Amino acid sequence: MLSYGTKVVAGVSPGKGGSQVHGVPVYDTVEEALKEHEVDASIVFVPARFAVNAAYEAVDSGIRLVVVVTEHIPVVDVARVVKYARERGTRVIGPNCPGVIVPEETLIGIMPTRAFRRGKIGIVSRSGTLTYEVAEILKEYGQSTVIGIGGDPIVGTTMQEVVEMFDRDPETEKIVVIGEIGGTMEEQVAKMKKEGKIKKEIVAYIAGSTAPREKRMGHAGAVVYMGMGTYESKVSAFKETGIKIAKTPYEIKDLI
Repeated sequence: MLSYGTKVVAGVSPGKGGSQVHGVPVYDTVEEALKEHEVDASIVFVPARFAVNAAYEAVDSGIRLVVVVTEHIPVVDVARVVKYARERGTRVIGPNCPGVIVPEETLIGIMPTRAFRRGKIGIVSRSGTLTYEVAEILKEYGQSTVIGIGGDPIVGTTMQEVVEMFDRDPETEKIVVIGEIGGTMEEQVAKMKKEGKIKKEIVAYIAGSTAPREKRMGHAGAVVYMGMGTYESKVSAFKETGIKIAKTPYEIKDLI
């Protein structure tokens, strides 16, 4: 993040206060860090057992954006911290996500920066590695902002919310949605488009077309509910609203 130009002003690791990493001062608590620095965002690289406490600490300190990279956080704990953060005006990205990048400006996350270039396409994705793959494919067009929301059943910021933000963003001309089987966020995006709430063109790709039925897949969010959340239901919802659907990641470029 530092080498990309992100202004990392402080690190927090209990018991390591007073030290420095790559020239960045480390503090024992977020509260101590905020006494010395102005902070807009926090990124949590903390093991699952302690990640929620790190997120609570950031929220309680008044930080307005918290990106949680950690995976394997219990769903109940995620639900509680997301509700807590929303009530206090903090946006959570993740957990189990690669973070956020504004190409050639700032990176808050673990994305490989070589895949990104400044441009006009907004990308929102439930998959980390597919995010980088699609960004690389669309590199000649470039991206305005790229957000990996995470692959867990409950996430701090939904696909619908990100699509709405891209629709309002003057830097974004077209939106790419990278979904996957499980959950209903993609169907909700299709509904918003159908109701005219989203004006900009959307191109979508859904991962999981070959996933065997009734078999548990890798991502925790890959759960099907009452016929909703299947590959077929998502594709059908998109087709009804005229959203273009790529059969492979490489087709996204052609549809754009």
